[in-house]
Amino acid sequence: MSASPTARTSAGLLRGSLEDGVSVFRAVPYAAPPVGALRFAMPAPVAPWTGEREATRNGPVPPQPPSRLRAAMGDFAADQGEDCLTLTIATPAADKRRRPVLIWLHGGAFWTGAGSLDWYSGVSMAHHGDMVVVGVNYRLGALGFMHIPGVSEPNLGLHDQMAALGWVAREIEAFGGDPDHITVAGQSAGGLSVLAMLAQPQSRALMRRAIIQSAPFGRILRSMPKALQISEAMARALNITDSAQWKTVDAQKINEAQLTVARSLGSFAATTPVFIPVIDEKLLGEDLMSAALAGAAERDVMVGYTRDEMAAFFGADDKIRDAAPEQIREVFARTFGAAADEAMAEYRLRARGNDHASLLGAMLGDASFGAGVHGFAERLAAMGRPAWVYRFDWAAPDNGFAACHCCEIPFMFDTLPEWQAPMLAGGEPQAMARLAAQMRDAWAAFAHRGDPSHPGLPHWPRHEAGMQTMLFDVHSRAANDPAGRARWKYWP
Repeated sequence: MSASPTARTSAGLLRGSLEDGVSVFRAVPYAAPPVGALRFAMPAPVAPWTGEREATRNGPVPPQPPSRLRAAMGDFAADQGEDCLTLTIATPAADKRRRPVLIWLHGGAFWTGAGSLDWYSGVSMAHHGDMVVVGVNYRLGALGFMHIPGVSEPNLGLHDQMAALGWVAREIEAFGGDPDHITVAGQSAGGLSVLAMLAQPQSRALMRRAIIQSAPFGRILRSMPKALQISEAMARALNITDSAQWKTVDAQKINEAQLTVARSLGSFAATTPVFIPVIDEKLLGEDLMSAALAGAAERDVMVGYTRDEMAAFFGADDKIRDAAPEQIREVFARTFGAAADEAMAEYRLRARGNDHASLLGAMLGDASFGAGVHGFAERLAAMGRPAWVYRFDWAAPDNGFAACHCCEIPFMFDTLPEWQAPMLAGGEPQAMARLAAQMRDAWAAFAHRGDPSHPGLPHWPRHEAGMQTMLFDVHSRAANDPAGRARWKYWP
C-alpha cells in the first residue's frame, strides 16, 4: 500500500491522503482563523505548528444560510464554523514537478458555498490534466462582505481570496505546482471575484490566466451608502446597540438576520444578493470593468455563460409563475423604458417557452450575464487580446431547468457522480460523461497553454470579429455569433 502523501509548507508539515491515485490535502490553512478578536479582521498569517498536521478531512465551511438555488443544484450537508480560511489541494504528487495550478473560487451569491465541497473536487482534473487544483474557502455573507465603520472593512471575503492566491504563489511548489503558472477560475460570485483580481495589480501579478464563468456583469457592486444601510439593518435585526457586540454575537444568529434583511429588501424578479462587493475606492473602484479589462489585456482569458442562466432562479419560483402581466412588463420597463413593449415582443420570440419564467429569464439572462460576457470579449478583442468564449447549451431532455446557472460545473470538474442535482435529471449518462471529459480537458488545456483547444474537441477559435463561440452540448461545436448579438436589437 502506498504511503499517504506529505507536503512541507513554511508553517509546518501536512499529511494528506490518496484518492484515486491523486494526493489530496484538505483543510489546509492559508490564514489564521478569523475568530474572536480576528472576526471582521483582515486575513492574518498562519501560525506555525510543530510535528505533523493531519490534512485528510475537510474543515468547516463558512457560516451560511441554505442556498437559494438548491431547487436546481441540490443541497449539501457540511459542518459550519468561522475557522474556515482553508484550501483543498489535489495534485498528482507532492513533488517538485512544477505543474500548472488552477485556483477555484466558488459561487453562491457571496453568502453560500465552499471550495471544499465534493462538487468541486479537483481529483479528476488533476489526474487527467497533470495539474494542481486548489479550492478556496472564504468568508461569506455578513462575516465577509458587510461594512461597519470601526468594526469591519468592506470586502473581507475578497481579501481572503487574495490572501489564498498569495499563499498558493508562495507554497504551491511543495505540492508539485508551479507558482509562475497559476490560472484563477471562478463561477458566478467567483467569476466576479476573478474580475476583481484582474483589476488589482498585486493579485494580477500572481496569475497568468483567468477563467470567468457566468459572472454577474449586469449587477456588479454595491455603493458605500447602500452597504452602510444594510449593516444598520443587520444591527437592528440583531438588537446590536454597541459595536463591541459584533465580535461576540453568535454566527447562527447572524445567518438568521441575513435572511430577515434579505426578505425586507427583496422585490419581484430581483436576484441581486444582499451582500456583494462594495465600492470602497481601495480594493474596488466604481468602474471595475475598465480596471478588469486593463488587467485582462495582460493575461490569457476564457469567459462564458450558460444559455438559460435564469432558469435556476425562476424555474421553481411560484411568484414568477403566478405573476400578473403588469408585473412582467414593469421588469422590462426597468431595463428598456418606453421600448418595453417592443422588447417584450422580441424576447417572446427568443424565450424557450411561453411562460413568465422563460420570458423574464431570456431578458434577464442577457442583462445579467450574456451581454456582459460578449461585451467584455468584444472590448478585449478591440484591445488586441481576444479571449476564448463559450456558451454551455447542454440541457437534460424535458428538464425545466434547461442549461441553467451552475449547470456547467459538474461537467468542467468531471464530478457528475457527486451531484444529486435536479438540473441534471433525465440526462443520458454516456453523453454526459463525454461532455464532461471534453470540458475537463478544455479547462486543463487552458491552464497548461492558455488555449482550451484539444484533440477531443472541435477547434475553438478566439472571439474576434465573427464573435466565435464554443457551444458545449451533446455535439459541441464552434459557431459565429450564436447568440445573435450582431442581429438582435435588444441587448441590455
